[in-house]
Amino acid sequence: MSSTTLLERSPAGAAESARDLAPAIVASSTVLPEHRYRQDDLFQTFDAIMPNSTLKDGLAERLFDHVGVVERYLALPKERYAALRGFQDRNDAWIEVAIQLGNRAVLAALDEAELDASEVGMLMTTTVTGVAVPSLDARLMNRIAFPPDLVRMPLFGLGCLGGAAGVARVADWLRAYPDRCAMLLSVELCSLTFQADDWSVANAVSCGLFGDGAAAVILAGAEHPLAARRGRAASPRVVASRSTFFPETERVMGWDIGDNGFKVVLSTDVPRIVRDHAPGAVDGLLAEHGLTRADVGAWVMHPGGPKVIDAMEDGLGLGRGALAATRESLARIGNLSSASVLFLLDEQRRRRRSPGGGHYGILMAMGPAFCAETVLLRFEGEQP
Repeated sequence: MSSTTLLERSPAGAAESARDLAPAIVASSTVLPEHRYRQDDLFQTFDAIMPNSTLKDGLAERLFDHVGVVERYLALPKERYAALRGFQDRNDAWIEVAIQLGNRAVLAALDEAELDASEVGMLMTTTVTGVAVPSLDARLMNRIAFPPDLVRMPLFGLGCLGGAAGVARVADWLRAYPDRCAMLLSVELCSLTFQADDWSVANAVSCGLFGDGAAAVILAGAEHPLAARRGRAASPRVVASRSTFFPETERVMGWDIGDNGFKVVLSTDVPRIVRDHAPGAVDGLLAEHGLTRADVGAWVMHPGGPKVIDAMEDGLGLGRGALAATRESLARIGNLSSASVLFLLDEQRRRRRSPGGGHYGILMAMGPAFCAETVLLRFEGEQP
């Protein structure tokens, strides 16, 4: 089952309406913690923390080797993870570091857009690795001079999907308020969900695959002056989006939440589900705008892991080089849950040089439920 953000169903009508209302992505930023480690170093730490693990005899090391990660950045020094006790320890650390990284990401994006925080009309935040009440966006309002009537939308529970869904929902808001600017902030500190007493393969894969980071994106409505301004980085338009829910997949991905915090749920069925369902989600959105995969020149796809990337390439019939940026991001920083696709979007913007006349891109991520969010982007005109 799926839904789209545009009411017109004919390709011509949808395309015309989408072009008229499409918000522009005018700035983006990415921030990583200071604690940077090679994968083999992190395996030694993992192995020492779990001396009685049933994943001995080389299995845990092989899992770390096979996830496609070379190095990652962690919220805390690696020595501190063994001392974390219970949910409160982990969540207190999450709040402290999330505020720091979120603050840096927001200020960097505002600086690129040459926009004052007081001019932002809506701030959406997304995370799945920690909880805070007041929420992260409210705490940032006490540190950054956002307007007191700022519309705040904290999202929790979307997992890796949150970055793509966040872009889509912020764009939806700006279609209703086309003269405004809005911001999306993702902060994910996946390392703080590590469970030393969980000796499962899923926990070992999670410990080897996920990293920490934050990303922010600023969008301007179609009638805002920033939407027409050209900068050093490309400003793609968010033409439309499509949400797709796959029934009876509740235990494919997510968390079991206990006294010690978040315990990973990660099924081996993920690559198969991606291979089977990603093509329909992408093709459905493209068809509503009279497009096919051949019209897509940029694939901004979440790095779920090597097997998931293979499944996306196979299912969508892409060449092995089509998702090179996704593989490189996985190797360089690991899977950052909802922030990953925003890191890739930022990279795409900064290296983008459109041939002119417009060029389409697909931004896509999947997450718990199991479900997908697909966003249609259009790069317009020559970029300097």
